Amino acid sequence: MPIAQINGHDMYYEVHGDGPPAVYIGGWDTFCHGRHHYLARGMTDQFSTVIIDYRGLGESTDDYSVPASTQLFADDIIGLLDHLNMKSVYFVGLVGIGACIGQWVAFKRPDLVRCMVNMGCWTWADAMLSDQLTAFGDMHEHAGFHAFQSMVASLSFRPEYYNANREKLLGSGGVWGALEGRIPTHLRFIEACLGHDIRPHLSDIAAPTLVIHAGEDMITGPRTTMPLEEGLPNSVGVSMDRVAHVVAGKEEKIVFGKILFDFLNAH
Repeated sequence: MPIAQINGHDMYYEVHGDGPPAVYIGGWDTFCHGRHHYLARGMTDQFSTVIIDYRGLGESTDDYSVPASTQLFADDIIGLLDHLNMKSVYFVGLVGIGACIGQWVAFKRPDLVRCMVNMGCWTWADAMLSDQLTAFGDMHEHAGFHAFQSMVASLSFRPEYYNANREKLLGSGGVWGALEGRIPTHLRFIEACLGHDIRPHLSDIAAPTLVIHAGEDMITGPRTTMPLEEGLPNSVGVSMDRVAHVVAGKEEKIVFGKILFDFLNAH
């Protein structure tokens, strides 16, 4: 198994596909261990795509004495890319913390980021987002994983998709399944998300960035994504009005893939 000693912890990673280097990271879960088919269709056909287990998930360890932050997770990615001798990568950050991590990588090491995609993100956690994230952690810690899972899933998918796919979304092996049994890891994710604030550095991020605004996202919709587009000097925004927090379903994924690859291939 590919494990590297990165930034004070054992970091599990996989590289799939051929082509220019890319990083593809999402929210509080992993694309590793046979889950790379959840990447945008065609990603590994065009790019040599790095996916990871975040600290405390899957096969990656964590040092709980180190305060959690999106900068810490960004330093993990930076260390891994240096370890792999990858530069000028296509950086796809989705569904929350993955996008926030990408912002810090692009700021700290502009040589590493050729261009960047952000979706489901924020520049800082306002009161509404902070309360939602805190509630997710409280639910997991005090009511259990499955109560948390049903709560967050019901907020993250469009009603039509949720109702049609509820049985496969929920339960062990369902969405956010990597968090099951890992409450301390989940709480550290939330700590990092609550503390994220890239606002002082937005104007210094030069990487061409696509910001995707999900019109039906009840967690990180245009309210939290528009400030990123407005603050970055080299950004373009695209709205997906009929998409929730998670892109789901064949038609949504086809539209998302076209938007994604049109941008990546232009850079």
